[in-house]
Amino acid sequence: MTYAADLVITGCTALVHDEHGQERAYEQGSGYGEGYGDGYERIGFVEDATIVVRGGRIESVTTGPSRPSPVGLPAVERIDARGQVAMPGLVNCHTHAPMVTLRGIAEDLPIEQWFNDVVWPIESNLQEKDVELGARLACAEMIRGGVTCFADHYFSMDTVAAVIAESGMRANLGQAFFSSQGAAGRERSLDFALRHRDTADGRITTSLAPHAPYTVDDADLAATARLAREHGLPVHIHAAENRDQAETSLARHGRTPIEVLAGAGLLDTDLLIAHGTGIMERDLPVLARATGRIAVASAPRGYLKFAWPTTTPVRALRELGIPVGLATDGAASNNSLDVWESMALTALVQKFTEADPRRLTSRQALHHATLQSARAVGLGERIGSLAPGRRADIILVDLTGPHTQPVHDLAATLVHSARAGDVRTTIVDGRILMRDRELLTLDVPAVVREMNERMPALIDRSHGKRIQDYDS
Repeated sequence: MTYAADLVITGCTALVHDEHGQERAYEQGSGYGEGYGDGYERIGFVEDATIVVRGGRIESVTTGPSRPSPVGLPAVERIDARGQVAMPGLVNCHTHAPMVTLRGIAEDLPIEQWFNDVVWPIESNLQEKDVELGARLACAEMIRGGVTCFADHYFSMDTVAAVIAESGMRANLGQAFFSSQGAAGRERSLDFALRHRDTADGRITTSLAPHAPYTVDDADLAATARLAREHGLPVHIHAAENRDQAETSLARHGRTPIEVLAGAGLLDTDLLIAHGTGIMERDLPVLARATGRIAVASAPRGYLKFAWPTTTPVRALRELGIPVGLATDGAASNNSLDVWESMALTALVQKFTEADPRRLTSRQALHHATLQSARAVGLGERIGSLAPGRRADIILVDLTGPHTQPVHDLAATLVHSARAGDVRTTIVDGRILMRDRELLTLDVPAVVREMNERMPALIDRSHGKRIQDYDS
Protein backbone atom coordinates (compact mmCIF):
# COMPACT_ATOMS: atom_id res chain seq x y z
CA MET A 1 0.00 0.00 0.00
CA THR A 2 1.28 3.49 -0.90
CA TYR A 3 0.34 6.13 1.63
CA ALA A 4 -0.26 9.64 0.35
CA ALA A 5 2.54 12.13 0.89
CA ASP A 6 1.64 15.25 2.86
CA LEU A 7 2.92 17.51 0.08
CA VAL A 8 4.39 17.05 -3.38
CA ILE A 9 6.05 19.93 -5.25
CA THR A 10 6.60 19.29 -8.94
CA GLY A 11 8.31 20.96 -11.88
CA CYS A 12 10.61 23.25 -9.88
CA THR A 13 14.29 24.01 -10.17
CA ALA A 14 15.74 23.00 -6.79
CA LEU A 15 18.73 24.59 -5.07
CA VAL A 16 20.80 21.78 -3.55
CA HIS A 17 23.96 21.50 -1.45
CA ASP A 18 26.73 18.96 -1.87
CA GLU A 19 27.57 18.50 1.82
CA HIS A 20 30.84 16.68 2.42
CA GLY A 21 30.25 12.96 2.75
CA GLN A 22 26.46 13.27 2.78
CA GLU A 23 24.60 10.81 0.59
CA ARG A 24 22.58 12.63 -2.03
CA ALA A 25 19.33 11.67 -3.73
CA TYR A 26 19.95 13.75 -6.85
CA GLU A 27 20.65 10.95 -9.26
CA GLN A 28 20.89 12.93 -12.49
CA GLY A 29 21.30 16.49 -13.66
CA SER A 30 22.91 17.70 -10.45
CA GLY A 31 24.15 20.92 -12.02
CA TYR A 32 26.64 21.68 -9.24
CA GLY A 33 28.76 24.76 -9.67
CA GLU A 34 32.48 24.98 -9.27
CA GLY A 35 34.04 23.99 -5.95
CA TYR A 36 35.58 26.66 -3.77
CA GLY A 37 37.54 26.80 -0.57
CA ASP A 38 37.01 28.46 2.81
CA GLY A 39 34.79 25.60 3.98
CA TYR A 40 31.92 26.14 1.55
CA GLU A 41 30.10 23.11 0.20
CA ARG A 42 29.13 23.33 -3.44
CA ILE A 43 25.74 24.72 -4.40
CA GLY A 44 23.93 23.62 -7.54
CA PHE A 45 20.53 23.53 -9.19
CA VAL A 46 18.53 20.57 -10.45
CA GLU A 47 15.82 21.16 -13.02
CA ASP A 48 12.35 19.66 -13.26
CA ALA A 49 12.62 18.36 -9.70
CA THR A 50 9.99 16.71 -7.56
CA ILE A 51 10.10 17.25 -3.79
CA VAL A 52 8.14 14.84 -1.62
CA VAL A 53 7.29 15.84 1.97
CA ARG A 54 6.04 13.41 4.58
CA GLY A 55 5.69 13.90 8.35
CA GLY A 56 7.12 17.41 8.18
CA ARG A 57 10.35 16.17 6.58
CA ILE A 58 11.70 16.09 3.06
CA GLU A 59 11.43 12.48 1.93
CA SER A 60 13.09 12.91 -1.46
CA VAL A 61 14.29 15.39 -4.05
CA THR A 62 14.46 13.69 -7.44
CA THR A 63 14.84 14.64 -11.08
CA GLY A 64 15.34 13.05 -14.46
CA PRO A 65 14.33 9.40 -15.04
CA SER A 66 14.29 8.73 -11.28
CA ARG A 67 11.62 11.36 -10.72
CA PRO A 68 8.28 9.76 -9.81
CA SER A 69 5.35 10.45 -12.07
CA PRO A 70 3.49 13.46 -10.61
CA VAL A 71 0.21 11.91 -11.72
CA GLY A 72 0.84 8.57 -10.04
CA LEU A 73 2.10 9.98 -6.73
CA PRO A 74 -0.75 10.43 -4.23
CA ALA A 75 -0.55 13.54 -2.03
CA VAL A 76 -2.73 15.43 0.41
CA GLU A 77 -1.53 18.67 -1.16
CA ARG A 78 0.45 19.34 -4.30
CA ILE A 79 2.02 22.41 -5.84
CA ASP A 80 2.83 22.80 -9.51
CA ALA A 81 5.98 24.92 -9.28
CA ARG A 82 6.92 25.16 -12.94
CA GLY A 83 8.96 28.32 -13.54
CA GLN A 84 9.87 28.60 -9.85
CA VAL A 85 13.00 27.89 -7.82
CA ALA A 86 12.66 25.78 -4.68
CA MET A 87 15.11 26.82 -1.97
CA PRO A 88 15.66 26.11 1.71
CA GLY A 89 13.79 28.71 3.73
CA LEU A 90 15.93 31.71 4.62
CA VAL A 91 17.12 32.14 8.23
CA ASN A 92 17.31 35.52 9.95
CA CYS A 93 20.10 34.85 12.45
CA HIS A 94 19.68 37.91 14.65
CA THR A 95 16.70 40.18 15.03
CA HIS A 96 14.39 41.80 17.56
CA ALA A 97 11.09 40.97 15.90
CA PRO A 98 8.75 43.11 18.06
CA MET A 99 10.81 46.22 17.20
CA VAL A 100 8.92 46.54 13.92
CA THR A 101 6.69 48.83 16.01
CA LEU A 102 9.60 51.33 15.96
CA ARG A 103 10.33 51.12 12.24
CA GLY A 104 11.57 54.53 11.08
CA ILE A 105 11.23 56.31 14.41
CA ALA A 106 14.95 56.95 15.03
CA GLU A 107 16.57 57.92 11.76
CA ASP A 108 19.92 59.48 10.83
CA LEU A 109 21.36 59.26 14.34
CA PRO A 110 24.63 57.96 15.79
CA ILE A 111 24.20 54.75 17.76
CA GLU A 112 24.50 56.49 21.17
CA GLN A 113 21.64 58.91 20.45
CA TRP A 114 19.65 56.20 18.75
CA PHE A 115 19.68 54.13 21.93
CA ASN A 116 19.67 56.76 24.68
CA ASP A 117 17.38 59.40 23.20
CA VAL A 118 14.82 57.31 21.35
CA VAL A 119 14.84 53.51 21.50
CA TRP A 120 15.51 52.78 25.16
CA PRO A 121 13.09 55.51 26.40
CA ILE A 122 10.35 54.07 24.17
CA GLU A 123 11.10 50.49 25.18
CA SER A 124 10.47 51.44 28.81
CA ASN A 125 6.81 51.80 27.73
CA LEU A 126 6.51 48.32 26.23
CA GLN A 127 3.51 46.26 27.24
CA GLU A 128 2.99 42.62 26.36
CA LYS A 129 0.34 43.59 23.82
CA ASP A 130 2.86 45.80 22.00
CA VAL A 131 5.30 42.89 21.87
CA GLU A 132 2.58 40.55 20.59
CA LEU A 133 1.47 42.89 17.81
CA GLY A 134 5.06 43.60 16.80
CA ALA A 135 5.87 39.90 16.70
CA ARG A 136 2.79 39.19 14.58
CA LEU A 137 3.67 41.87 12.06
CA ALA A 138 7.31 40.76 11.98
CA CYS A 139 6.33 37.14 11.36
CA ALA A 140 4.04 38.21 8.54
CA GLU A 141 6.83 40.25 6.96
CA MET A 142 9.32 37.42 7.24
CA ILE A 143 6.95 34.76 5.90
CA ARG A 144 6.22 36.97 2.90
CA GLY A 145 9.96 37.37 2.38
CA GLY A 146 10.75 33.66 2.50
CA VAL A 147 12.19 33.62 6.03
CA THR A 148 11.15 30.41 7.74
CA CYS A 149 13.31 30.65 10.88
CA PHE A 150 14.73 33.50 12.96
CA ALA A 151 16.79 34.02 16.10
CA ASP A 152 15.16 36.60 18.37
CA HIS A 153 16.69 38.40 21.35
CA TYR A 154 14.15 40.58 23.16
CA PHE A 155 11.75 41.06 26.08
CA SER A 156 8.41 39.40 26.97
CA MET A 157 9.45 36.33 25.06
CA ASP A 158 6.60 34.19 26.38
CA THR A 159 4.42 36.38 24.19
CA VAL A 160 6.71 35.95 21.18
CA ALA A 161 6.71 32.18 21.69
CA ALA A 162 2.91 32.14 21.57
CA VAL A 163 2.98 34.04 18.28
CA ILE A 164 5.52 31.59 16.84
CA ALA A 165 3.33 28.65 17.80
CA GLU A 166 0.32 30.23 16.11
CA SER A 167 2.08 31.55 13.00
CA GLY A 168 3.78 28.26 12.16
CA MET A 169 7.27 29.73 11.92
CA ARG A 170 10.47 28.28 13.39
CA ALA A 171 12.54 30.33 15.86
CA ASN A 172 15.33 30.34 18.39
CA LEU A 173 14.23 32.65 21.19
CA GLY A 174 16.13 34.27 24.03
CA GLN A 175 14.85 36.45 26.87
CA ALA A 176 17.27 39.39 26.99
CA PHE A 177 18.72 40.61 30.28
CA PHE A 178 21.01 43.31 31.68
CA SER A 179 23.06 43.24 34.88
CA SER A 180 21.10 46.32 36.00
CA GLN A 181 18.17 43.94 36.51
CA GLY A 182 20.11 41.99 39.12
CA ALA A 183 20.13 38.21 39.36
CA ALA A 184 16.41 38.16 38.59
CA GLY A 185 17.06 39.11 34.96
CA ARG A 186 19.43 36.22 34.42
CA GLU A 187 17.05 33.83 36.19
CA ARG A 188 14.14 34.91 33.98
CA SER A 189 16.25 34.26 30.90
CA LEU A 190 17.07 30.74 32.12
CA ASP A 191 13.48 30.02 33.16
CA PHE A 192 12.19 31.05 29.74
CA ALA A 193 14.81 28.96 27.94
CA LEU A 194 14.01 25.83 29.93
CA ARG A 195 10.22 26.16 29.69
CA HIS A 196 10.11 26.78 25.94
CA ARG A 197 12.92 24.57 24.69
CA ASP A 198 11.64 22.30 21.88
CA THR A 199 8.05 23.51 22.14
CA ALA A 200 5.63 24.25 19.29
CA ASP A 201 6.21 20.73 17.96
CA GLY A 202 9.95 21.32 18.10
CA ARG A 203 9.85 24.55 16.07
CA ILE A 204 10.96 26.66 19.05
CA THR A 205 14.48 26.28 20.37
CA THR A 206 15.91 28.60 23.00
CA SER A 207 19.05 30.41 24.11
CA LEU A 208 20.27 32.35 27.11
CA ALA A 209 20.40 36.00 26.05
CA PRO A 210 22.71 38.39 27.95
CA HIS A 211 22.51 41.70 26.13
CA ALA A 212 26.19 42.62 25.63
CA PRO A 213 29.52 42.83 27.49
CA TYR A 214 28.96 46.55 28.05
CA THR A 215 25.58 45.99 29.77
CA VAL A 216 26.27 42.62 31.45
CA ASP A 217 29.18 42.46 33.90
CA ASP A 218 31.87 39.80 34.05
CA ALA A 219 30.24 37.95 36.93
CA ASP A 220 26.92 37.65 35.08
CA LEU A 221 28.67 36.59 31.89
CA ALA A 222 30.55 33.86 33.78
CA ALA A 223 27.33 32.74 35.48
CA THR A 224 25.64 32.59 32.07
CA ALA A 225 28.43 30.37 30.74
CA ARG A 226 28.03 28.02 33.70
CA LEU A 227 24.26 27.83 33.22
CA ALA A 228 24.69 27.19 29.49
CA ARG A 229 27.00 24.25 30.14
CA GLU A 230 24.87 22.89 32.98
CA HIS A 231 21.63 22.93 30.98
CA GLY A 232 22.97 22.36 27.48
CA LEU A 233 21.75 25.73 26.25
CA PRO A 234 23.31 27.99 23.61
CA VAL A 235 23.98 31.69 24.26
CA HIS A 236 22.99 34.60 22.00
CA ILE A 237 24.75 37.92 22.70
CA HIS A 238 25.71 41.23 21.06
CA ALA A 239 29.51 41.57 21.12
CA ALA A 240 32.18 43.58 19.31
CA GLU A 241 29.28 45.26 17.54
CA ASN A 242 31.50 48.01 16.17
CA ARG A 243 35.09 49.19 16.29
CA ASP A 244 34.35 51.96 18.83
CA GLN A 245 33.09 49.36 21.30
CA ALA A 246 36.22 47.28 20.88
CA GLU A 247 38.54 50.27 21.31
CA THR A 248 36.60 51.55 24.33
CA SER A 249 36.77 48.11 25.93
CA LEU A 250 40.54 48.01 25.37
CA ALA A 251 40.99 51.48 26.85
CA ARG A 252 38.84 50.79 29.92
CA HIS A 253 39.58 47.15 30.65
CA GLY A 254 42.64 46.22 28.61
CA ARG A 255 40.58 43.57 26.82
CA THR A 256 38.48 43.46 23.66
CA PRO A 257 34.85 42.34 23.90
CA ILE A 258 35.87 38.97 22.43
CA GLU A 259 38.55 38.61 25.11
CA VAL A 260 35.91 39.47 27.72
CA LEU A 261 33.74 36.62 26.41
CA ALA A 262 36.72 34.28 26.51
CA GLY A 263 37.54 35.24 30.10
CA ALA A 264 33.95 34.54 31.13
CA GLY A 265 34.03 31.08 29.56
CA LEU A 266 31.45 31.91 26.91
CA LEU A 267 33.70 30.82 24.05
CA ASP A 268 33.49 27.32 25.53
CA THR A 269 29.71 27.27 24.99
CA ASP A 270 27.58 27.22 21.85
CA LEU A 271 27.67 30.96 21.20
CA LEU A 272 25.98 33.18 18.60
CA ILE A 273 27.66 36.59 18.41
CA ALA A 274 25.57 39.35 16.88
CA HIS A 275 27.43 41.67 14.49
CA GLY A 276 31.14 41.32 15.27
CA THR A 277 32.17 44.26 13.07
CA GLY A 278 34.58 45.25 15.85
CA ILE A 279 36.42 41.92 15.84
CA MET A 280 40.13 42.76 15.72
CA GLU A 281 43.16 40.89 14.44
CA ARG A 282 44.11 40.06 18.03
CA ASP A 283 40.70 38.38 18.49
CA LEU A 284 41.24 35.79 15.76
CA PRO A 285 43.61 33.50 17.73
CA VAL A 286 41.26 33.82 20.72
CA LEU A 287 38.36 32.62 18.57
CA ALA A 288 40.55 29.89 17.09
CA ARG A 289 41.12 28.46 20.59
CA ALA A 290 37.40 28.36 21.41
CA THR A 291 36.07 24.94 22.29
CA GLY A 292 32.41 25.82 21.83
CA ARG A 293 30.43 26.10 18.61
CA ILE A 294 30.92 29.77 17.74
CA ALA A 295 28.93 31.57 15.06
CA VAL A 296 28.48 35.20 14.03
CA ALA A 297 25.38 36.91 12.65
CA SER A 298 25.95 39.76 10.20
CA ALA A 299 23.38 42.49 9.41
CA PRO A 300 25.15 44.82 6.96
CA ARG A 301 22.38 47.31 6.27
CA GLY A 302 22.45 48.62 9.83
CA TYR A 303 26.23 49.03 9.75
CA LEU A 304 25.94 51.18 6.66
CA LYS A 305 23.14 53.26 8.24
CA PHE A 306 25.18 53.88 11.39
CA ALA A 307 28.28 54.67 9.29
CA TRP A 308 30.40 52.11 11.09
CA PRO A 309 33.87 52.01 9.56
CA THR A 310 34.19 48.20 9.50
CA THR A 311 31.97 45.24 8.77
CA THR A 312 31.83 41.60 9.87
CA PRO A 313 35.14 39.99 8.81
CA VAL A 314 33.51 37.16 6.90
CA ARG A 315 36.63 35.77 5.23
CA ALA A 316 38.72 35.72 8.41
CA LEU A 317 35.94 34.00 10.33
CA ARG A 318 35.35 31.43 7.61
CA GLU A 319 39.07 30.61 7.59
CA LEU A 320 38.65 29.74 11.28
CA GLY A 321 35.70 27.51 10.44
CA ILE A 322 33.23 29.91 12.11
CA PRO A 323 29.91 30.07 10.24
CA VAL A 324 28.62 33.54 9.44
CA GLY A 325 24.84 33.71 9.20
CA LEU A 326 22.79 36.49 7.66
CA ALA A 327 20.62 38.77 9.74
CA THR A 328 18.61 41.97 9.65
CA ASP A 329 18.79 43.11 13.28
CA GLY A 330 15.57 44.81 14.38
CA ALA A 331 13.48 46.92 12.01
CA ALA A 332 14.09 49.96 14.21
CA SER A 333 17.65 50.12 12.87
CA ASN A 334 17.37 48.16 9.62
CA ASN A 335 13.87 49.31 8.62
CA SER A 336 13.05 45.88 7.23
CA LEU A 337 13.37 42.17 7.95
CA ASP A 338 14.44 41.42 4.39
CA VAL A 339 17.11 38.70 4.33
CA TRP A 340 17.30 38.93 0.53
CA GLU A 341 18.66 42.44 0.97
CA SER A 342 21.07 41.22 3.65
CA MET A 343 22.31 38.54 1.26
CA ALA A 344 22.99 40.99 -1.57
CA LEU A 345 24.58 43.58 0.73
CA THR A 346 26.80 40.96 2.37
CA ALA A 347 28.16 40.00 -1.04
CA LEU A 348 28.65 43.62 -2.12
CA VAL A 349 30.17 44.87 1.13
CA GLN A 350 32.62 41.96 1.25
CA LYS A 351 33.72 42.69 -2.33
CA PHE A 352 34.25 46.33 -1.39
CA THR A 353 36.01 45.61 1.91
CA GLU A 354 38.27 42.95 0.42
CA ALA A 355 38.85 45.04 -2.72
CA ASP A 356 38.24 41.86 -4.67
CA PRO A 357 35.17 41.24 -6.87
CA ARG A 358 35.67 37.49 -6.41
CA ARG A 359 34.51 37.74 -2.77
CA LEU A 360 31.75 36.87 -2.07
CA THR A 361 30.54 34.95 -5.09
CA SER A 362 26.82 34.55 -5.58
CA ARG A 363 27.01 30.85 -4.67
CA GLN A 364 28.89 31.68 -1.49
CA ALA A 365 26.26 34.29 -0.59
CA LEU A 366 23.54 31.67 -1.08
CA HIS A 367 25.50 29.35 1.18
CA HIS A 368 25.54 32.01 3.91
CA ALA A 369 21.79 32.59 3.49
CA THR A 370 20.90 28.90 3.78
CA LEU A 371 23.15 26.26 5.32
CA GLN A 372 25.55 28.56 7.17
CA SER A 373 22.67 30.52 8.68
CA ALA A 374 21.07 27.27 9.81
CA ARG A 375 24.35 26.26 11.45
CA ALA A 376 24.68 29.67 13.08
CA VAL A 377 21.40 29.20 14.97
CA GLY A 378 22.28 25.62 15.93
CA LEU A 379 19.95 23.96 13.44
CA GLY A 380 22.42 22.87 10.78
CA GLU A 381 21.35 19.24 11.06
CA ARG A 382 17.63 20.03 10.77
CA ILE A 383 17.23 22.78 8.17
CA GLY A 384 19.25 24.79 5.66
CA SER A 385 19.24 22.41 2.70
CA LEU A 386 16.77 20.49 0.56
CA ALA A 387 17.89 17.01 1.47
CA PRO A 388 16.12 13.84 2.58
CA GLY A 389 15.58 13.83 6.34
CA ARG A 390 15.71 17.61 6.75
CA ARG A 391 12.69 19.46 8.04
CA ALA A 392 10.55 20.66 5.16
CA ASP A 393 11.25 24.40 5.39
CA ILE A 394 10.95 25.32 1.72
CA ILE A 395 10.29 28.47 -0.27
CA LEU A 396 9.27 28.82 -3.92
CA VAL A 397 10.64 31.83 -5.78
CA ASP A 398 9.12 33.16 -9.00
CA LEU A 399 11.79 34.47 -11.40
CA THR A 400 9.48 35.38 -14.28
CA GLY A 401 9.41 39.10 -13.45
CA PRO A 402 11.12 41.60 -15.77
CA HIS A 403 13.72 42.41 -13.11
CA THR A 404 14.93 38.78 -13.06
CA GLN A 405 14.99 38.11 -16.80
CA PRO A 406 16.91 36.86 -18.68
CA VAL A 407 18.61 34.32 -16.40
CA HIS A 408 22.21 33.75 -17.45
CA ASP A 409 23.47 32.76 -13.98
CA LEU A 410 20.76 31.48 -11.65
CA ALA A 411 22.80 32.03 -8.48
CA ALA A 412 23.52 35.65 -9.44
CA THR A 413 19.88 36.20 -10.32
CA LEU A 414 18.78 34.98 -6.91
CA VAL A 415 21.34 37.09 -5.02
CA HIS A 416 21.45 40.30 -7.00
CA SER A 417 18.14 40.52 -8.89
CA ALA A 418 15.48 38.65 -6.93
CA ARG A 419 13.52 40.40 -4.19
CA ALA A 420 11.53 39.35 -1.16
CA GLY A 421 8.37 39.96 -3.17
CA ASP A 422 9.35 37.22 -5.62
CA VAL A 423 8.67 34.56 -2.97
CA ARG A 424 5.39 32.92 -3.94
CA THR A 425 5.07 30.19 -1.33
CA THR A 426 6.55 29.64 2.14
CA ILE A 427 6.47 26.25 3.86
CA VAL A 428 7.63 25.33 7.40
CA ASP A 429 7.66 21.75 8.66
CA GLY A 430 5.66 20.81 5.57
CA ARG A 431 2.87 23.27 6.42
CA ILE A 432 2.08 25.98 3.87
CA LEU A 433 2.15 29.37 5.62
CA MET A 434 1.85 31.44 2.44
CA ARG A 435 0.56 30.23 -0.92
CA ASP A 436 0.67 32.39 -4.04
CA ARG A 437 1.47 35.43 -1.83
CA GLU A 438 -1.57 34.85 0.42
CA LEU A 439 -0.75 34.60 4.15
CA LEU A 440 -2.63 31.71 5.70
CA THR A 441 -1.84 32.05 9.43
CA LEU A 442 -1.76 35.80 10.17
CA ASP A 443 -4.22 38.70 9.72
CA VAL A 444 -2.06 41.73 8.88
CA PRO A 445 -4.81 44.41 8.56
CA ALA A 446 -6.15 43.56 12.03
CA VAL A 447 -2.64 43.73 13.53
CA VAL A 448 -1.90 47.09 11.92
CA ARG A 449 -5.20 48.61 13.08
CA GLU A 450 -4.62 47.66 16.70
CA MET A 451 -0.95 48.63 16.58
CA ASN A 452 -1.75 52.11 15.32
CA GLU A 453 -4.32 52.59 18.08
CA ARG A 454 -1.65 51.85 20.70
CA MET A 455 1.12 53.86 19.10
CA PRO A 456 0.71 57.23 20.94
CA ALA A 457 1.20 55.59 24.35
CA LEU A 458 4.10 53.48 23.12
CA ILE A 459 6.20 56.28 21.62
CA ASP A 460 5.67 58.81 24.44
CA ARG A 461 9.07 59.89 25.81
CA SER A 462 7.89 62.67 28.11
CA HIS A 463 8.52 60.49 31.20
CA GLY A 464 12.32 60.82 30.75
CA LYS A 465 12.96 57.15 31.60
CA ARG A 466 15.01 54.59 29.71
CA ILE A 467 15.50 50.90 30.30
CA GLN A 468 19.30 51.15 30.07
CA ASP A 469 22.17 53.52 29.23
CA TYR A 470 24.32 53.09 26.15
CA ASP A 471 27.88 53.75 27.29
CA SER A 472 30.11 51.23 25.59
